[in-house]
Amino acid sequence: MVQLIVGEKGKGKTKQILDKVNSTIKEVSGNIVYLDKSTKHMYELNNKVRLVDVSDYMIESADEFVGFVSGIISQDHDLEEMYFDGFLKISCLEDKDITPVIDKLDKISQKNGVNFILSVSLDESELPESLKSKVIISL
Repeated sequence: MVQLIVGEKGKGKTKQILDKVNSTIKEVSGNIVYLDKSTKHMYELNNKVRLVDVSDYMIESADEFVGFVSGIISQDHDLEEMYFDGFLKISCLEDKDITPVIDKLDKISQKNGVNFILSVSLDESELPESLKSKVIISL
């Protein structure tokens, strides 16, 4: 399942996603990975959450990003949830159609039993109609 936290830049999506990951850690029995563009929020995350700074891995396209996510999943069979803060930036999708990547993540999620929670710097009205049902928080 792919879930979206949407809102324009500066609306508080990062705080929402951090709160969600830190409350979810108490409920899941498996592992959680948090992808971000830096390690800035390292001390705001529960120490059981694995933080990955995507900028360290020279990802230059959405396809490379999906491959990177698939690689993480292939190495951790106990992985239950992945959180993507700044999704448009870390996935190289700024000013691009996000629908194909979200669809691909949906398929990966179903096949591997991993939930994805993404913070997306778009107003809900800017989302394609097909993605609006995935919104869990709109700021």
